[in-house]
Amino acid sequence: MFEVIIGLEVHTQLNTKTKIFCNCPTSFGDKPNTNVCPVCLALPGALPVLNKEAVKKAIALGSAINATVHKKSIFNRKNYFYPDLPKGYQISQFEIPIVEGGEIVIDFEDGSTKTIGVTRAHLEEDAGKNTHQGSVSHVDLNRAGTPLLEIVSEPDMRSADEAIRYLKKLHAIVRYLDISDANMQEGSFRCDVNISIRPKGETKLYTRAEIKNLNSFKFIQKAIEFEIQRQTNAWEDGNYEEEVVQETRLFDTQKGITKSMRSKEDSAEYRYFPDPDLLPVIVPDDMMEECKKIPELPDAKKARLVSEYGIKEYDAMVITSSVETALFFEDMIKRGAGAKLSTIWLTVELQGRLNNGVTILTSPVNSEKLANLVKRIEDSTISAKAAKDVLDFLIENDIEVDEAIEKLGLKQVSDDGEIQEIIDKIITANSDKVEQYKSGKDKLFGFFVGQVMKASRGKANPAKVNELLKKELS
Repeated sequence: MFEVIIGLEVHTQLNTKTKIFCNCPTSFGDKPNTNVCPVCLALPGALPVLNKEAVKKAIALGSAINATVHKKSIFNRKNYFYPDLPKGYQISQFEIPIVEGGEIVIDFEDGSTKTIGVTRAHLEEDAGKNTHQGSVSHVDLNRAGTPLLEIVSEPDMRSADEAIRYLKKLHAIVRYLDISDANMQEGSFRCDVNISIRPKGETKLYTRAEIKNLNSFKFIQKAIEFEIQRQTNAWEDGNYEEEVVQETRLFDTQKGITKSMRSKEDSAEYRYFPDPDLLPVIVPDDMMEECKKIPELPDAKKARLVSEYGIKEYDAMVITSSVETALFFEDMIKRGAGAKLSTIWLTVELQGRLNNGVTILTSPVNSEKLANLVKRIEDSTISAKAAKDVLDFLIENDIEVDEAIEKLGLKQVSDDGEIQEIIDKIITANSDKVEQYKSGKDKLFGFFVGQVMKASRGKANPAKVNELLKKELS
C-alpha cells in the first residue's frame, strides 16, 4: 500500500486595473498585443515601477490565512528562455516573499476538518500566451506583466479529494477578499500539482512529478488520479526509478493522461538574483493595518449562518462555498424569506436547474425573485409542488413571481368553504370507503386526501384539506 503526497502551487491573477510593473490595462480578451508598452515588451531602457495595489492584495491574502506578512520583501530575476517571456527572465520573489507561512482549513461532509499548511505566497509577473495553429505559433503579450500571486502549499494533501477541497477553499477565500476574479476558464486561477508516492509507514519523500497549468477542478482531479496510478504501477512493476523522474508533465484532457513535457529545473538553474531595477518593498505601518482589515471569510460566515439562522452545518458549507451564493442567500433573508426554505430553494431547486455554464451570477432568477417565490410558499399562496412549476417558468420567462402564478393558474385554494364543498362531494361519492375508514382502516385517509387534491387540480391547500377531512371523517 502506498501513501500519496501532494503539494499545490496556485497562480492567482490579481484583479488590479493595471499590470504589476507598468500602466498597461489587465483586461482579458482584447485584440492580441494591444495592451503592451516598452516595459512589458522589454525594450532597452524601460524600467519597472511596482503597482502598490498588487502589494495590498497580497497582504490581504496573508491576513486571511494567518500568515506572516513581511514588512520588507524583495524582487528577484528568475532567468529562463521562453517565447512568451520577452525579457528572458521573470520578475518574481525568491528569498524573501511578501507572505510566508499560514494555513487553510478544509471541510469534509461528515463535519471533520483538516489543516493544510501554506509555505509562502509571493508576487510575480505573468508571462504572455502562445497559441499554435498547425506549424505556426503566435505570441500574444497582452497578459505579460499581469500581477500574479503564487500560493505554495505544504505537501500535506493525501488524495485528489483533499487537493480539490483545498483548491475550492482557496478559490472561495480570494473571491471573498475580492483580490481576483479567479476565473479558471480565463486562466486567472490555475494550478501546478506536485505528486509523489511512498510505501505506507515511510517518512522519506520520493521523486515528485509536476503537472503544469491545470485550470478546472474536474481536470485537476482526473490528472491527480491518473498520475497516482501511473506512479503506483511503475513501483509495482519494478520500473519506478526509470519511469518516475523529476520532470514537468502536462495533462491531456482528451485522453485523460499525463505526458512528459520537460525535465524539471532546480532553483539553482534559474540563477535567481535580486532585480537591480527594483528597490526592496517596504510596507508602511498604516498600509499594513489598512490591508489587514478583511471582510468576513467562508469559515466565519458559515459559523454565523448556523448560529443566526439555525441551518445545518452542511447546508451552511454549501452556501458559503462561493461568495456569490452566500450573498444571494443573505439577500433572500433580507427580503423576508425564511432561512429553512431559502436554503432548499437556493441550493437544491435553483442550482439544480442552472446548466450549460449558467451560474448563480448569470441566473435568470435573481435573489429577489427567489425570495418572493419562497414567501408565496410560506404564506400558502402556492404549494411547494406548484412552486417548482413556477420556478421552471421563471427560468424560461422574464416575469414577476405573482404574475407567473396567475398566468399558470397555480394559486392555492385556502378558502374553507371551497375546500369543504369538494370534500362533501368526495365523501358522498365514496360512502363505502367512509364506512371502511370509520371501522378502522386508517390508511384510507390518504385516499381521501388524494381525491380532494385531484378534484381541486392540486390547488387545494394540503394543510387545510387534512384539517377539514379529519373533522368531517371523525
